[in-house]
Order: sequence, then C-alpha cells, then structure tokens
Amino acid sequence: MLTVVLTNRNRDLHIVKNCLQSLIQQNYDDFCCFLVDYGSELNYLEKLNELLLEFPKIKFISCPVQHQLWNKSRAINIALKQCQTPFFFVADIDMIFNNGFIQKLYDIKQEREAVYFQVGFLDEKESQRNCNFEDYQISFNSNKEATGMTLYPTDLLKQINGFDEFYHGWGAEDTDTHVRLQNLGININYYDSEVLVLHQWHPKQYRSINSTDAYHSGLEKINHSYLKIGQQTNQTIANKKQQWGLFPKNDLYQKLKRDFDFSFDILPEINQLTAFIAQLANFHNKTLSVTIKDVDEKTKSKEVVKKYLGKKYINFLKMDFVNDLILQEIIFHYRNVPYEYSFDKKNRIIELKIYLTE
Repeated sequence: MLTVVLTNRNRDLHIVKNCLQSLIQQNYDDFCCFLVDYGSELNYLEKLNELLLEFPKIKFISCPVQHQLWNKSRAINIALKQCQTPFFFVADIDMIFNNGFIQKLYDIKQEREAVYFQVGFLDEKESQRNCNFEDYQISFNSNKEATGMTLYPTDLLKQINGFDEFYHGWGAEDTDTHVRLQNLGININYYDSEVLVLHQWHPKQYRSINSTDAYHSGLEKINHSYLKIGQQTNQTIANKKQQWGLFPKNDLYQKLKRDFDFSFDILPEINQLTAFIAQLANFHNKTLSVTIKDVDEKTKSKEVVKKYLGKKYINFLKMDFVNDLILQEIIFHYRNVPYEYSFDKKNRIIELKIYLTE
C-alpha cells in the first residue's frame, strides 16, 4: 500500500475538487490520502470541510497556523510522521491525475529509489473544462528541473528526517530532498514516458500591497543559496537541531488569543531589536505581544542631521529590513512554536504574538 499527501493553503476550491475527484476515480484504489491544510483562513476552512464531505476517504489534517509563513516541508512531514505504508507520494493540490496513476506508482515502485514525474501544464481556459484526462490540451510540459511530484520509499525519507523545514515560502524543498537522497546513494529517476499528471492553471500567489500576511522579501534567494551549500557539502540529514513533523496543537495556539505575559513596544532601531531578539531565548512558557511601529519622517530627519554634525544619533532601520530580520529569527530558532505575525506596510506596523514553549 502507499500514501499520497497533498498540501494546501487557501487554494481555489474548484481546483481542490478537481484534484480530489481525480484521485477517487482511480482504477486502483489501494492507497490512502492525506490532505494537510497549513493555515487557510477560517472562513475558507468552513467551505473546505463542506467539500470534504464528498470525499470521506481523504484523511484531513488542519493546522491552526494562520498568519505564519507558508512551510510546505512541515506540512508534508506532519503526514510523513503518520504514514504507515512502505511508499509515500508527495503531490500538489493543483494537480489532476490520470485514472491509472496509482496503478503506475505500484508498477514502478522500488525499495531503493525515488521516482518523480513529468507534469503537463494547462492554460487558464483549459483548466476550466470538465473532461476526461486524455481530452485536455496541454500547453507545455515540465522538465527534469521540476522535482515536486515524487514517489519515495517511506523508510528512506524518514531516515533523512523528511523534508528540510528550514525552507519557508516557495521553492527548493523538493530538490533539496532529492539531493540528500542522492548523497545517501539513492537513485532518483525521472518518468517522462507519458504524461500522467496535469497542473491546473491558477494565478501566482504574490503578496498584494495591502496584505499584512507574513512575507520575507528574500526567501526565494535564501532558499536556493541554502540548497547550493547542501549540495556542495553532501548533506543527507535535515532538521538536526529542531523537531520535524511537529503537529501544531490547537490548545497551545489558543494561548495567543488570551492576555499576554509580556507586551513590548519597540522602535525600529538596531540596538533595541538586537536586545529583544537576544532576550527571546530567556523566555520559557511565556506569551509575548510585540509591536514595532515606524517613526515619522521628521524624527528620522533630526537623527540624520545629528549624524551629519557628528553627534550621537539613532539609526532608524527601514521597516522592510526589520521585517526580514525578525522572520529570519523565527525561521532559524522559533518556527515550531505558536506564533502569529503581520506586517502592515501601509501603516508601517509589525505585530508579533508568540508563545515561547522551548
């Protein structure tokens, strides 16, 4: 038997339904499927739960991580920790599968190799059609660089501590897993004899200018540089310093809805920020509420004049830099603890709520 895992956050429910429908219509149904929702909005979750009533075979896992950075690796690992089958297929929620896809997985599975699949991409118009798999018109196919749709031997994936949960945002976590398995001596094969998986068109998920969601401007470049170092140093085991596949317990997240043990108002100034970040390690089982609000331009100008005159001055940082600095600290050290984060770029306010359990 094998397990399929799908990850989701606020994806169009029409796309979700098409994906799940293609799985329940498989010619060979000896598989289980996890759908891990990682932080969708609460009103969206209500509609998703209604949809899932049509798919009782799907094992649904809902993670209460709204207002956090997207972490696909952790979402996958949560299902991996629960997986009890010999093989584990990682998929995306925006795919449509050929009716014979699960049978193909059984036909090609090997205990000492992973296999990933070529994907056919549909355009916007084609994605709206409701037709047989064979009747879709593919715009273009993926190449060997697209490593997402992969069948893994479960034991091997657990041996390397699953997907590396350092990767937040989008990109590189799939390739990283391939590289670490190859460093372990495992063959990674590319299946492109036929197209058995289709990608449904959807708008790219960019952060809008009015959004306050957690967003780090340089994560994609950081992820790829991190991957490159792993390749150069033959890394195999991920997540050595922190637990992996840790399910976010709702009762712990509820502590963020109550009165906080400590509240801080911090200026966007390097000394205050450095001191605050350093102090985080000294809190245990405490909830913190932190607000960082930018100062007005007049105040900044006064400090610039002081600097020009050789006097003591305060070096106020740009809020974008402050945002990235704090999110990096969370990724490095606090990604498993309950937290909520927002950055209102319009009003130049950062708010962090965190329960420091470690």
